[in-house]
Amino acid sequence: MIRNLQCLEISGYQEMKVRMSCAGLRNLLQGLCYSVRYYSKHSCLQTVCIYSKIKSKQCCILDCACSTCTHRTLPPGSILPWRCFSCKQEGTKIPSKRKQNASITTSDLSYKNLLKSEQENWNDISARYKAMTKRIKEKLEELHNKYTFNLGSPRIRFGENVYFEENGCVFLSKADVDEENGDILFSTEDLGFSDAFIQRIRISPDQRYMAISLKSENSEEAACVIIKLGHFPVVEKVIPSVFSFEWAANDVLYYTSQKNLKCQNVFMTTFTNRKHTKLVYTEQDARFFVDIYCTKDRRFLTINSNSKTTSEVWLVDCRHPFKSPALVQARTKGVIYHIEHRNDELYILTTYGEPAEYKLMKAPVAASGKENWQLVYALEKKTKLVDLEMFSDHCIMFLKNAGHLYLNVISFSSHSVQSIKLPTWACEFELESQPEHTTSTCYFQLTSPVHPPKRFAYSFKENNLIEQAVQEVPIITNCHTTRLLAKSKDETLVPITVFHNMNSKELHRKPLLVHVYGAYGIDLNMSFKEDKLMLIEEGWILAYCHVRGGGELGLSWHKDGCQHNKLKGLHDLKACIMLLHELGFSQPKYTALAAASAGGVLAGALCNTAPELIRAMVLQAPFVDVLNTMMKTHLPLTIEEQEEWGNPLADEKCMKYIKSYCPYQNIKPQCYPSVFITAYENDQRVPLTGVLRYVQKLRKAALDHASRTSEKGNWVPNIILDMRASGSHCDSSWEDSLKEVARHLAFLNKELQVCHLQHHSKPCK
Repeated sequence: MIRNLQCLEISGYQEMKVRMSCAGLRNLLQGLCYSVRYYSKHSCLQTVCIYSKIKSKQCCILDCACSTCTHRTLPPGSILPWRCFSCKQEGTKIPSKRKQNASITTSDLSYKNLLKSEQENWNDISARYKAMTKRIKEKLEELHNKYTFNLGSPRIRFGENVYFEENGCVFLSKADVDEENGDILFSTEDLGFSDAFIQRIRISPDQRYMAISLKSENSEEAACVIIKLGHFPVVEKVIPSVFSFEWAANDVLYYTSQKNLKCQNVFMTTFTNRKHTKLVYTEQDARFFVDIYCTKDRRFLTINSNSKTTSEVWLVDCRHPFKSPALVQARTKGVIYHIEHRNDELYILTTYGEPAEYKLMKAPVAASGKENWQLVYALEKKTKLVDLEMFSDHCIMFLKNAGHLYLNVISFSSHSVQSIKLPTWACEFELESQPEHTTSTCYFQLTSPVHPPKRFAYSFKENNLIEQAVQEVPIITNCHTTRLLAKSKDETLVPITVFHNMNSKELHRKPLLVHVYGAYGIDLNMSFKEDKLMLIEEGWILAYCHVRGGGELGLSWHKDGCQHNKLKGLHDLKACIMLLHELGFSQPKYTALAAASAGGVLAGALCNTAPELIRAMVLQAPFVDVLNTMMKTHLPLTIEEQEEWGNPLADEKCMKYIKSYCPYQNIKPQCYPSVFITAYENDQRVPLTGVLRYVQKLRKAALDHASRTSEKGNWVPNIILDMRASGSHCDSSWEDSLKEVARHLAFLNKELQVCHLQHHSKPCK
C-alpha cells in the first residue's frame, strides 16, 4: 500500500485518529516492573518471567572511536556513518525545583485564571443540555449496537500461522484451526496498559520477533514493544517515542523517532548476540517529515522524507540490511514520489511531469533517476487517487471522480486497464491489509456517512467484484443521496454531497448540517457515523461541501485553495450554502455548520463575512488563530506548515493576506451565530491559547453588537467553550467520543429549535 498520498495528518494542524489511554504506557516507560504472560484464550494465566525496569537514560551519539560526536554541516537529508549509542550521564544537570516554581509569570497566572473561568462557565451552561444530551447518547448507543458489526481485525498470515489482534491482545493461530483456540502472545492489560490499544503490528520474516506500537490518549508519541516469540514470549525491548517501524531482516528493525510532532531520524536496532542501535538517516530540513515502509514484496525498506510539496526516498536492501541506503532520486522542489517494487523494477507514483497530478511510472532499480522514469498510467483530469496496492501481476488504484468511486485494475501481463464503477451510495473506501503480494484477491470496505461498512473483494482470477456477506448488514433504504455543483465567485464548480430522508416533506423547513474542511489536500471524512444516520432518521439534511484546499478533485484542487488562494475556499463555502438554500434545502435559521481542526479556518471566516447564512456552528479543536500561530516559529509545526499557509514573517504580502481571512483577526461587532467549541488542554497541534483568545474576542464582539442595538427582542448568541482535560487532537475513547457528539447535537437542537428524538418536524416551543 502506497503511503502519504495525502499530506500526513501527523505533520499538520489536523485531526489524527487514535483511540487509547496513557496510564499503563506512562508507567511502563517510567520504569515499573511487569510480568510477561503467555496463555491460551481458555487457559489460566501463567507468569513466566519478570520484565526488568526500564530506566530513563541520557543518550549521546558517539562515533566509531567512541569519542563524542562533533557538529557537522550536512545536506538536507543525509545518510550518516554508523554510530552507536552511549548511555553516559556525565555532566547532566538537574534543574532546581525552587527556580522552576519561582519562574511562574503573571501571564501564566492569567492563563490559569482564564482556564478556571471557562471551566466554571461550562459547568453553569452544561446543565441546560444535560437531559437532551442523555437522550441523544442513549439513541446513539442503540444505533451503535444495531449497525456496528465486527468485520474482523486484519489477519497477518505467514505460511500456516495467522496473527491477529482483538481487544488489546495479539493472538497466534493455525490457518486451518478455529481461531477460538489461538494463543495469546501479548496482552496490553496484563502488561499494565489497561486502557491502551495496539496501533501497529509487524512480524519479523522468520517469526522470531514481533514489534507492536502502543499509543496514549494524551500523547502524540507511541512506544514500540519488541517481543521475542516462542513457547514463552518475552518482552525483549521497549523503544519510546517511535512513529513508524519495519523489519528489514529477521533480527534487524528500522524505526523513526518522534519528538515535538516531528520525525527526522531513522535508527536501526539489532537483536543478535551483539545488540546495538545505530543512527542511519537524519533529516535537516524542518519542513520534512520522515517515515519508513516496506515494499509489498519485502525486497526493499523505503526511507521516505516528505514535505507538503516535495519528497525524497532512500532504499534499504532487505537482503543486505547493514549496507548504507541508496538514493532513488534527489528531492526536486514540487515533485512528490512514492516507491513500490516488482520484478527488479521500481514502480513510482509521482507528480513528476505535466500535468502535476499523480502518475504511475517505472524505472530499473539500478538506474532509478527521474531521467529513466517511464510512464505506465496517468490519471484523468480532476481524479483523486485515494490508494494504490501492488500485487505480483496486478496493480489496483482506488479513485474518486465527480463524487463517484472507481477501481482501476492494471494488468502487467496483458498490459490492460479495467475500470470498475463502485456502488453509487459509496463515499469512502478502506483497503484492508494484504500481506501477501502473490494473493489472487484484494479486499476492501465501502461506506458512507449513513451506510455502515460493507466488505468487497476483487478477484484477479475471476476478474470481477464480489460483495462479501460476512454478516447481514441492515440496508439503509430511506436515505437519498444527491450530488450538486455550486458555482463559486470565479465560476469554478464546487461539488456538494447531500443526504436526506426520502420520506421528508417541506425540505425548506428541515434542519441542515453543513460540513467543511478544505485544507492539506485532505478529503472531508465521509465514513459511517451513527450520529449522521440518527440525524437522517430524525429528518435532518446533511451536506458535505468539497471546497478547494481539500483533495476531492486531485492535487490541483488542493493547490488552488492553499497559501495565496485560501480565500477561494471561503468563496466556495458561501456558494455551496447559498445554492442549498436556493434549491430548497432548509433556510438560514435552520442551518448549522460543522468543522474540525483546520476546517475551523473557513468556518470561522464564514462567520465573520456572512454570518446571516447560518444559525449555529460546532467546532472541534479549531484552528482559528492562523496569523499568530504562523508567526511563532518555536511551535513544532509552524515551519513545515508554511507550504500550506505561507510565511508571514518573510513576506509582508503573505502577512496581509492571512490577516484578511484569519478568523481571530476579523472578529467585529455584528450578529454572530451561536458557537459551540470543543478544545483540548493538551493539544499540541492547535494551541489552546489561540482558541481561548478567539472565544473571548467573539463573546465581546457579540455583546458589543447587542448593546448597540436597542431593537426589541434582540438576540444574543451563545458562545460556549467545552475544554477537555483528556484528549490531544485525537479521537477519544468510544465513551468520551459519544458524550462529545451528544453534547454537540444537544446544542444544535436547542439553537435550531428542533425537537430531536421525536417523530415530527414541528419546532420546539
